[in-house]
Amino acid sequence: MAAISGGKNYHHGDLRNALIGAAVDLATEGGPERVVLREAARRVGVSPTAAYRHFDGRGELLAAVREHARRVLADSMERAAVRAPGADDPALAAEARLAALCRGYVAFAVDHPGLYRSAFSTPRTASGHSDHDADASGAEVRAFTLLTDALAALAATARPPRPARPAAEAAAWSAVHGLSLLLLDGPLCRLPAQRRADVVESTLAMVVSGTRAD
Repeated sequence: MAAISGGKNYHHGDLRNALIGAAVDLATEGGPERVVLREAARRVGVSPTAAYRHFDGRGELLAAVREHARRVLADSMERAAVRAPGADDPALAAEARLAALCRGYVAFAVDHPGLYRSAFSTPRTASGHSDHDADASGAEVRAFTLLTDALAALAATARPPRPARPAAEAAAWSAVHGLSLLLLDGPLCRLPAQRRADVVESTLAMVVSGTRAD
């Protein structure tokens, strides 16, 4: 399901999708804190009562935004991988794909900070409980799956083939996620553009080289 753009009065069609589109716009503007069901309803041009027919509250709406944000994060990674230069050597090609996926991850975070933060928000249900799904393992986050598959493909190019290093996918994810947060909210955000780019490339080189360690 692709969320449609919000911000216009709603007249017909899929109200749930229109509300998600408005909520995505809110998240893009200010992160998960901006996602409020009443404001999404106002932007679409319907009453809060109409909105509550589709969502029990802010938690459900934010969960839908989180799903959208995770999807576009993974899309960014895949686009970066498609643009990666090819190589005749399978090992070099696998390394290039892994680095490109990581690069696409960080680029999405920097270019779309509100959506990136929303992708890892923790919505609360109507009962007030946190919505903890499979985040702990990453099983339902396609970005994590892309990294896992790329690491497995890289390990398979070894001669003789070997399994991926234990917890390599979690380590790679931690590296790019931590880097992204440092670029957004930490001291790295104050670096000049070229220095920031150098830090990104150095981190990605470490991720790739770490997979080759014995």
